[in-house]
Amino acid sequence: MNFSARLLATSTLLGLGLLASASAEGIAGTVTGSVAEGTRVSGWAVTPSGQAVQEIVSVPITGGKFRLELPTVAPSARAQTTLSAQNVSWPGVIDPVTVSAPVQTAELKFFTYRDTNRSGQRDDNEPLNEVTLNAGNSSVFVAWVGTDVTVKANRGYEASLKRGWNTFLVDVGRAVKVSPFAETTQVSLTLGR
Repeated sequence: MNFSARLLATSTLLGLGLLASASAEGIAGTVTGSVAEGTRVSGWAVTPSGQAVQEIVSVPITGGKFRLELPTVAPSARAQTTLSAQNVSWPGVIDPVTVSAPVQTAELKFFTYRDTNRSGQRDDNEPLNEVTLNAGNSSVFVAWVGTDVTVKANRGYEASLKRGWNTFLVDVGRAVKVSPFAETTQVSLTLGR
């Protein structure tokens, strides 16, 4: 490969990397309640039973606010599972469930913890506390999929996910409304007093 071709290939790859970084989605919110010094909001890939297995993103709560930037990279293989109609335990999903294709997936749940040693990541001696991010009557739901897929369930649940990280607002009432998340959405997190 000559120099010009290598330069073009390198420039193209760098450009694609920049485009991928630009597509990272952010979730910003405000916190009410008592916030201990060093408290962080974090997103963890969890098993279908809800056990946290990989910290995906974590930020400190500063001045009662936070902003999580979802990465563009996939979660580790350990954090992924095959999505099927039998193992969808997402918020608002009630049988019967259909999944348009079997795909690899990871669900993200939110937690807080006190970063007592200020390492910027959770250590084994720092307990996780599961929390819910809300936008009005809806809760924020995040999932990663390895390829495009649609999940449908009872009471009108329908979520069309694109390859990568997907963020939705889920409102469970008589019907289940799943809406795409917009970065301008006002998100709140209430902590114990």
